Amino acid sequence: MGLALLALRSSSSSRVLSYRTIFSAPGIIIGKLAGPRFHFQASSVATPHIARFCYHDRLSISGNWPMRLVEVDKSAASSLMALLPALFLGLSLTPVLAEDASTELTETDASGSDFTGLRKIDDGSVVSNIHTSKWRVFTDNGRDLFLQGKLEDAERLFVAALQEAKEGFGERDPHVASACNNLAELYRVKKAFDKAEPLYLEAINILEESYGHEDIRVGAALHNLGQFYLLQKKLDGAHACYKRALKIKRQVLGEGHADYAETMYHLGKVLYLQGNGKDAEALIADSIKIFEDAGHGESFLFTRRLRYLVQIYINSNKLTNAVNIQRKILHMMEVSKGWDSLETVIAAESLALTLQSVGSLMEAKELLQRCLNSRKRLLPEDHIQIAANMLLMARVELFLYNQTSGDISKATAVIDNAKDLLGNTIRIARQALDKLVKQGANRKSNEVVVSEHTALLILLQALNCLSQLEVTKAELQKEKSMVLVSEAEKALLDCISAFKQYGREKAFGDIKGEYVSCLKHLSGLLLLPSNSRSSDNNSSRRPTLQEVENEIKRVEALR
Repeated sequence: MGLALLALRSSSSSRVLSYRTIFSAPGIIIGKLAGPRFHFQASSVATPHIARFCYHDRLSISGNWPMRLVEVDKSAASSLMALLPALFLGLSLTPVLAEDASTELTETDASGSDFTGLRKIDDGSVVSNIHTSKWRVFTDNGRDLFLQGKLEDAERLFVAALQEAKEGFGERDPHVASACNNLAELYRVKKAFDKAEPLYLEAINILEESYGHEDIRVGAALHNLGQFYLLQKKLDGAHACYKRALKIKRQVLGEGHADYAETMYHLGKVLYLQGNGKDAEALIADSIKIFEDAGHGESFLFTRRLRYLVQIYINSNKLTNAVNIQRKILHMMEVSKGWDSLETVIAAESLALTLQSVGSLMEAKELLQRCLNSRKRLLPEDHIQIAANMLLMARVELFLYNQTSGDISKATAVIDNAKDLLGNTIRIARQALDKLVKQGANRKSNEVVVSEHTALLILLQALNCLSQLEVTKAELQKEKSMVLVSEAEKALLDCISAFKQYGREKAFGDIKGEYVSCLKHLSGLLLLPSNSRSSDNNSSRRPTLQEVENEIKRVEALR
């Protein structure tokens, strides 16, 4: 992320360097100073962020800094998540706020004088002139505008601050490096990457000249440049920056420091994206342990990183490891938030999906039922998350059906329960779609579009699942020759109708995949002998096998 210079005045009479970079995304971390020590209190604001970077003369770092990075992770999709992409799409709309935290920095000096945050020059005087004064004003005002999202106005002030820093402190002064980082961070937010990169590099170059190649400030700047490269998926560049930053932090801070774990984690992410899953897994697991041992095991950031490691384990089919971590996450949520929190519900639901995949179906069912109970308390009765929850439960019931071992009464109860869950899922999803459609095309915000996508996907999945359930039920009741197609086919025809009504022929992403799945299941039913299908009112709207196959080809060809 970026670096920003913030002048500090400490009543502890120091003339040494106090350094701290606070990271946050998508919120802003706003530092508040309190004496006699430097005390940062963080709060989150839902606008683009800027980090604070403070220069004095000498480095002294307390060993208990909590790192503050709230990530926007675009994690690799797992095969397990594919069980219900709509659920996670819907839940991802919930805003995530950074946790409150504070940090103390203690810096003392024998000089006994107040310190303004300006760097002492060789002749013992303090640089102070009209340019340094303007630099401070432009930096502070630019930062305020940046936090307000007024990027154009902030850019003008940051450009001016950079010029004043050069004239007031000298072209190669660390204050110039800070000004470069401020402007680079602004350009990063504006996605003006071609303008940002030279500024990041210039800042690193100045810091290396001023403090040496192994200084912690260089390490922090390299970490920020690594973030910049990672954002653009320039993985080789990000890897080089993080690797060098990690070496510096190990030498200066030691391997038990949370700041060291911070860079280790991001290097692990880069390795994972580069396809080196084994080394990535080890680095990320080690970084999480260091972070926890450093006293941050109850932070939001810690939980986010555990979830990332879960996804890695799932993708590498290490499901037992994934379950163990998910149990830990759920326990943390239960203790800190209780079951009247959607965060706890989401943690339990994620664990239930993994338990389902390893065959622990009864435990998965119990967890999902508890999730449903909580959602019904916390959400309106027709909320789409409730529909998604019931769809998951219906799928678990179908898996449980395979364990009934020929017990007809038990199998029938399982099937009937699943059908009730799917019926309610379909009803809620249709209601949600009808409500969204009534809002009209002129009110289509991005949130509405995402909500429509989620509701339609859940509806298609539920109808597709209902069709499979009807086939299972017919086989159980040995009525294959009479009603195998009737109810199953009706569900698939409803699936096609829903897609054309609500999807408006826009087949994309997971909706496209689910629609094609419905079509293929229908084509399989149409291949059955005609005497295995009962005649009903659906016959008039039943497509031919050729029509279904043509539709499959048409949709699959869409880009």
